[in-house]
Amino acid sequence: MLSISTLGKTYGTGERALDDVSFDVEGSQVVAVIGPSGAGKSTLIRCINRLTEPTDGEVRLDGTNLTSLSNRELRAARREIGMVFQEYALVERLTVMENVLSGRLGYVSTWRGFRRKFPQEDVQQAYATLDRVGLRGHEDDRADELSGGQRQRVGIARAVLQRPKIVLADEPTSSLDPETSRAVMELLTEIAREESIPVLINIHEVPLAREHADRIIGLTDGKLVFDGTPDELDDRALDRIYRSEEPGGNADRQGTPEPEPTAGDDVNPPLERVKADARSSPEGR
Repeated sequence: MLSISTLGKTYGTGERALDDVSFDVEGSQVVAVIGPSGAGKSTLIRCINRLTEPTDGEVRLDGTNLTSLSNRELRAARREIGMVFQEYALVERLTVMENVLSGRLGYVSTWRGFRRKFPQEDVQQAYATLDRVGLRGHEDDRADELSGGQRQRVGIARAVLQRPKIVLADEPTSSLDPETSRAVMELLTEIAREESIPVLINIHEVPLAREHADRIIGLTDGKLVFDGTPDELDDRALDRIYRSEEPGGNADRQGTPEPEPTAGDDVNPPLERVKADARSSPEGR
């Protein structure tokens, strides 16, 4: 179980990115974190595995206090936390198989990892995982030859191969078209069920959250303002979550601004559009 208790993050500028956030995630739950830009969604994901250091509070994974671990202890603990990144975080010049097997680097010696000499059991599991995510036959392709959706599937396969206790996904659909986004969300939910591990997803698209998540957490100004089922995410809840959303709002605070949106991206849709999209999703009807 992941347990977050009074988690806070204040940057050197004095900005409070997270403020007294507490919740638990367990079982095979798929939990979506939604909210406007600047709400603290990415900061939350990154504080859990300490890619960003929290200022206060605790993060516990199966009883282990991640926030108190030394760097060496943290490296070991991160083996149990699968991470799926917005920008894929693949090594472009390596093959699909090599990128997937990098999920096992924490379990082999530095020398074996450098030479890419993994146990046969890991290699066999990597083939099975690639088949599972629909990439069998692409194992020898270079990562830079793949489409965005295929790259994200490689990232998911890498996370699964870690055999983690939880998967964290930071905006896994933001660079993808709607059809591919839905396929990626379906894959993440399947993994949660089949592997019996929770998945915590930071996501902008409210309809996808409603369609695929078991539970939705809403952040506003670094505070947790909603925690409930998709059915409970009504207009009143959306008003509470997105009340401070304004065009040109602050980016999620990770020490550096979020990348500028590409043409066609709608990072800060008006509240009425958020509500309309939510109602039009399968769960919203």
